[in-house]
Amino acid sequence: MEFRLQTPVNPFKQAMADGQAQIGLWLGLADAYSAEIIAGTGYDWLLVDGEHAPNDVRTILHQLQAIASASHVLPAGVRPPHPIARVPVGNTALIKQYLDIGAQTLLVPMVDTAEQAQQLVRATRYAPEGVRGMGSALARSSRWQAYPQYVHEANQQMCLLVQAETVEALKNLDAIAATPGVDGVFIGPADLSASMGHRGNPGHPDVQAAIHDGITRILRAGKAPGILATTEAQARQWLAAGALFVAVGVDTMLLAAAAQDLLARFRKGAVGAPARPAGY
Repeated sequence: MEFRLQTPVNPFKQAMADGQAQIGLWLGLADAYSAEIIAGTGYDWLLVDGEHAPNDVRTILHQLQAIASASHVLPAGVRPPHPIARVPVGNTALIKQYLDIGAQTLLVPMVDTAEQAQQLVRATRYAPEGVRGMGSALARSSRWQAYPQYVHEANQQMCLLVQAETVEALKNLDAIAATPGVDGVFIGPADLSASMGHRGNPGHPDVQAAIHDGITRILRAGKAPGILATTEAQARQWLAAGALFVAVGVDTMLLAAAAQDLLARFRKGAVGAPARPAGY
């Protein structure tokens, strides 16, 4: 009897389409061992950062493999976290590599126009809808062709998230969000605040108002808004505003804060933990 594997459905993409808020965590330690630990804690999604963390394609691969292992430790009925990979730049060749190692969902920084968004959609799709190179025999994404229908079904399961984090992007936000093939728009508070002239102050009222307006506009386009928050109050504020994929912390900050809190209980005058930014 021939055993035929099915191309995996993208559960994150489906949840976004159904309007289900998804809680995530940002991974910046660039380490498969720590990613494996966090993957067993039950988050809906984990962001593996290729932009600001010291990652390359191979370390991203190792973390995707580590996150996938969570299915062995989570209780029955609990879905493993969905990995999202952030590319350092929206380069077609690099996107091809991220997809081939098995990322079904990509986050692309600094998307300022609908034209850029359209190019990214094409980079993530096989022809004729796009320009993604055919190489499934070499690719983990197809399980080295163990998914016999992969090249026919991959486009449908691809999830593209683009980052709006400049004044230019907000000006073009309606067109960016309306781009067919874009599933969600992530607002980057830190870069946005700098672009608006409030560098280092994403809590500025003008920046906060722009984020609220952005979330409303993204939802109006029928797409999923996303954001990173580093305090519980921030995260709850953006969830209440309608954000559908919210990272509620960063692994580097959690490690530093927990280590500092523990030390402070044993020694007076312990060095203070780094200040918590409002996200990026």
